Amino acid sequence: MRVFDKYASFYELLYRDKDYIAETDYIVTLLQHFAVKGRYLLEFGSGTGMHGRLLAGEGYQVFGIERSPEMVAQARLSVPAPSGSTSLKEKRDSESGSFDCMEGDIRDISLNRIFDAVLALFHVISYLSTPADIQASFQNAFRHLKPGGIFFFDVWYTPAVLSQIPAIRIKRVEDEHIRIIRLAEPTLHPNQNLVDVHYTILAEEIATHILTTIEETHRMRHFSLPELEMLANFTGFTLLHSEEFLTANPPGEDTWGVCCVLRRE
Repeated sequence: MRVFDKYASFYELLYRDKDYIAETDYIVTLLQHFAVKGRYLLEFGSGTGMHGRLLAGEGYQVFGIERSPEMVAQARLSVPAPSGSTSLKEKRDSESGSFDCMEGDIRDISLNRIFDAVLALFHVISYLSTPADIQASFQNAFRHLKPGGIFFFDVWYTPAVLSQIPAIRIKRVEDEHIRIIRLAEPTLHPNQNLVDVHYTILAEEIATHILTTIEETHRMRHFSLPELEMLANFTGFTLLHSEEFLTANPPGEDTWGVCCVLRRE
């Protein structure tokens, strides 16, 4: 069972407090700062399409790869159907952005096209727990980039994970249809730079009081900057920049999420 499969339909409610608009503005600013002039973006782990649709609103042509078919289905609920009178060339030449996605594995999917930038947002790379999977995903990003293209991603940061130590957390959210309680229980594996986060989700339909219980374990990988630089160099990239995601502060022991900008030379 892939992570997120069971509660894909709850995903946007669980993360409704996530400021996707601010994050999209931040991503656009970084793309502009590092001179990504083209508008074609490949998103690894596109989820329910929240970032992709907002980037499309900024004029980018975004294509997402998502391993969970349930998440792809949720994303496509919000993707407008293409007009039958619009040719593919007209779509490509249009100044307006677009978002589409498909089910696939970021480690080995081949789209037979190249992009101006590859994005992996909301800790997608941290969901790759083995060295082989991480290397394969970096190499696949490299293959899908034009020379000079940018690979932008954010990950859990090792100094923060080891200094703050992940704790048990409870999250409660609801809307007019459903009430959710999510319990997150972490287990650290320090020798492997891994954290297993076991989620127990109680979802109650408000109208019927039917209760659904879901359990999943998400294995998360955290990274140090020297490790990421070595990985970048090994797969043909240059690490251009790193900073705290969204704030742009220098990474430190209080920096849970670090974003990195790699360039294909």
